[in-house]
Amino acid sequence: MSSSSSSFSVRFASPLLPSPAAATSARPKTWRVHATTPTVAPVTTTSAPEVDAERLEPRVEERDGYFVLKEKFRKGINPQEKVKIEKEPMKLFMENGIEDLAKLSMEEIDQAKNTKDDIDVRLKWLGLFHRRKHHYGRFMMRLKLPNGVTTSEQTRYLASVIKKYGKDGCADVTTRQNWQIRGVVLPDVPEILKGLAQVGLTSLQSGMDNVRNPVGNPLAGIDPEEIVDTRPYTNLLSHFITANAQGNPTVTNLPRKWNVCVVGSHDLYEHPHINDLAYMPATKDGRFGFNLLVGGFFSPKRCAEAIPLDAWVAADDVLPVCKAVLEAYRDLGSRGNRQKTRMMWLIDELGIEGFRAEVVRRMPGQELDRASSEDLVRRQWDRRDYLGVYPQKQEGFNYVGLHIPVGRVQADDMDELARLADTYGSGELRLTVEQNIIIPNVDYSKLEALLKEPLLEKFSPQPSILMKGLVACTGNQFCGQAIIETKARALKVTKEVERLVDVTKPVRMHWTGCPNSCAQVQVADIGFMGCMTRDEDGKTCEGADVFLGGRIGSDSHLGDIYKKGVPCKDLVPLVADILVEHFGAVLREREEAED
Repeated sequence: MSSSSSSFSVRFASPLLPSPAAATSARPKTWRVHATTPTVAPVTTTSAPEVDAERLEPRVEERDGYFVLKEKFRKGINPQEKVKIEKEPMKLFMENGIEDLAKLSMEEIDQAKNTKDDIDVRLKWLGLFHRRKHHYGRFMMRLKLPNGVTTSEQTRYLASVIKKYGKDGCADVTTRQNWQIRGVVLPDVPEILKGLAQVGLTSLQSGMDNVRNPVGNPLAGIDPEEIVDTRPYTNLLSHFITANAQGNPTVTNLPRKWNVCVVGSHDLYEHPHINDLAYMPATKDGRFGFNLLVGGFFSPKRCAEAIPLDAWVAADDVLPVCKAVLEAYRDLGSRGNRQKTRMMWLIDELGIEGFRAEVVRRMPGQELDRASSEDLVRRQWDRRDYLGVYPQKQEGFNYVGLHIPVGRVQADDMDELARLADTYGSGELRLTVEQNIIIPNVDYSKLEALLKEPLLEKFSPQPSILMKGLVACTGNQFCGQAIIETKARALKVTKEVERLVDVTKPVRMHWTGCPNSCAQVQVADIGFMGCMTRDEDGKTCEGADVFLGGRIGSDSHLGDIYKKGVPCKDLVPLVADILVEHFGAVLREREEAED
C-alpha cells in the first residue's frame, strides 16, 4: 500500500507555544504533523552512495490489515523476522488471541513452537516479556507513558497488580520515562489489560520491533524556562503509534525498535542525540516548529549519535513526518543481521539525502522544508538539576524532584507516592529518564509538611552527589540478557566509593548489565557495562568494561572505553582514582590529614 498520498489531521487543544499568537488563542486547533533539525553533536556522513532503484522497492506489503515481509525479500532474514511471518504478533491483541493463550498452562505452551514463540517473542508486542531464564512463568510488563506523566489513580492500580505477587512483584522507573512492572503471570494478563484501559493506560506496542515510549521534558508545562510544552506532542505521537491504544499495524512491523523524543527545554533532558527521531524546537519565517535529528541509537556492535535530517516542520505537522520516517524505515530497513537493522544503518546505506528523499516521498504533498537556522535551544546552557524543590511558572506552586535509587520501587512505595501526589500536589507524578520521580503542583503552604513525610527519607529530594546521578538497568536479577547484577551492585559500589573520596560536583554513573546498553552507559560521565572477565588468579568472574567521558546537554558526546574487563571486586578503587584524576574529587584520608 502506498502511503505517499496519505494525509490525516488530529484535533486537540493548542499547546503552549512560545509566541504571543499561540498564547492568546483559546480555540481548539486542527493539527497536522511535521518535524525539524537539532543542534546536537553531528555525526558526519559520507557523500550520497549510489543506490539501485530496485533497492527502493518497499520490502513489506499490506495483507488483511497487517504489514508482511514480501516473499522475495525473505532470504537471509533473522529468526525474529521468521517468527513474525509465521504468525502476526498483533493478532494476540487485535484479534484477542491473548484470551486463549492465557488459558494454557506453561507446560502446554512449551510443547509447541508456535505457543512457545508466542510467550517468548510475540507477547512483547503487548509489552510482556517472559523471564524464562531467571523467573520462568513470570513476565515483566512495560507500559506506554508519554512524557512520563502519570496519575495517582494509575499508580495505585499498578501497585495493586504487583502487590499480589509478593516478593516477585516490583516496579522500575525506566530510562525512557516509563514504568515496568514485574512478577506478572500469564493467566492474569487479560484482566490486567482491561484494568490498564480503565485507568487510561496501555502496554501495547512497547517491546520488540515497535516505537518505544515518546520522551519529553519532565518539567513540561511547569518549567519557567521551557521552550515549549512537550506534552501535547508526545501524547499525540503515542496516540498515533498505538491508534489510541487499539493497535496500529502500520507501524508494528519495523526492522527493529525505534525511539522518539520531543525536546522542550534548553537542558535537553530528553537526550535527543540517542533517539531515532528527535524534534528540536526552531522557528522559521515567524512560525514555530521543529528541526529534525535522526538515527541515534545504542547496540552491542555500534553506537551512533543522531544527525540532522536537514528538515523543518511546523508544529502542526509533527505526526505526518513521524509517520513518513517510520514508513521509510519499515519499507526499506534491513531485516538480516539484527546488529545492523537499526535505522542509522539504513541512513548509512542510502546517504542522508537519499533517506531524506524517501521521507519526502511519504509526506503529504511530498514536501518537506529544509532545516531552519533559527534554533531555539541555546547552545551554551548549564543543565539544571530537578532533584529538590523548585518554583514553577505557576505562581505559588513548586515541583519536588525525588531521587529513586536505581529506579526500583515496591508496591507500598507506589501507594505512598500516589498519596503524596494527592495530598500535596494535583494527583500527578512525572517520571524522568534518570529513573527519578517529580511531584508537580505543590502549593507553597504544603511544602514543609511534604518534606517531613517518611517516604522522603527513602526517596530523598537531596541525595548525595554520586547517588544523584546513578542509573542502573534491570541486571541479571530479572533480565536473561544481563551478564551481571547491576542495581544492588551500583548502590553498593557507590556507597563504598563515597567513603573513600569527597566529590564536589555532579558525576553521572550508569550501570548496564550487557552490551545492549539499556542504561545508556555511553552518555554517562562514568559507565559500567557488564561482562565476564578473569581475576588475578585467572578465574572467571563478573566484571565490567568501564566507559569515560559521555556528556549530555548542549555539548553531548558519547563516552569511550577507559578500561576493559575490570573484575567487579576491583571497581571501587578504580572509580575512586577516576574521580580524583578526572573529576576533582579528594581522597578523604588526605582531606582529614589537611584538616
